[in-house]
Amino acid sequence: MSQPLWGIDLGGTKVEGVVIPGPGNVTPIVRKRVDTEAVLGYPHIVARITQLVEGMKKESGRHPGTIGIGTPGESDPVTGNMKNCNSVVLNGRPLQRDLENALGVPVILANDANCFALAEAHWGVVKEKYHSARVVFGIIMGTGVGGGIVLDGRTWNGKHGIAGEWGHNFLDDSGGYCYCGKKGCVETVLSGPALEKYYYSLSGKDVKLKDIVHQATTGERFAVDTLERLYHFFGKAVSVVVDILDPEVIVVGGGVGNIPGLYTEGIASLSSFIFNNRLDVPVVPPSLGDSAGVFGAAALTLQS
Repeated sequence: MSQPLWGIDLGGTKVEGVVIPGPGNVTPIVRKRVDTEAVLGYPHIVARITQLVEGMKKESGRHPGTIGIGTPGESDPVTGNMKNCNSVVLNGRPLQRDLENALGVPVILANDANCFALAEAHWGVVKEKYHSARVVFGIIMGTGVGGGIVLDGRTWNGKHGIAGEWGHNFLDDSGGYCYCGKKGCVETVLSGPALEKYYYSLSGKDVKLKDIVHQATTGERFAVDTLERLYHFFGKAVSVVVDILDPEVIVVGGGVGNIPGLYTEGIASLSSFIFNNRLDVPVVPPSLGDSAGVFGAAALTLQS
């Protein structure tokens, strides 16, 4: 009988935890969340995760053997410290070591985009429709832009721990400077805030992304221009992934990933940029929705 899988999804505003019976049954035994309260500092984040796990233990009547944790950045394979976190209070901190000391159990960390891709590979759209796929690339396009690679059901982290970090490849100077210190990153062009910023540059109006998408359906020219730019650069950016990795499935999540035109005009753009005379790789939305991150964190424990 398999042991329950424990996962934690550490986000900037909330920390979510789940206990699921095992790889063949993902109906949660317990699913629980608390506010991150990151403004109170790094030790407080560690304490919040500890409190969440204690609550999950109490509600489930079980104790974890290992806990998988999805993070908004990576753990450096050499130093063990966190890096590239958009929740910058985590950067430079030995999160894995501190959590293992606080929780008293082994902890496996992975970037949240890796967890997203892992969940969709094990239990989501890849499992449902493309179950023979060995190489999966997961994209998250929302407030930020990230990517994760799953190879034969396991995350691929790379030598520096940054495998799949597609959001910080160079795309176009027009995106301006990124929080990472570089200019023209994919994130500065394709993230939700970047699209809103571009719309503002055309119209002089602050409009939320969902309203831009709606206005485009009415033919409003600045909204149409904003989405056409998105589709063009989406294809150009993803073509680099296809040319280098040539995955068998690409799954697109996040708020920007909900824009329907990505799966028509965005795919047409991708097809025009890749180093092949046709596009065979399916580019699809996820099926797990908000569950992907925390379920993927739990799936990390299958890799231990």
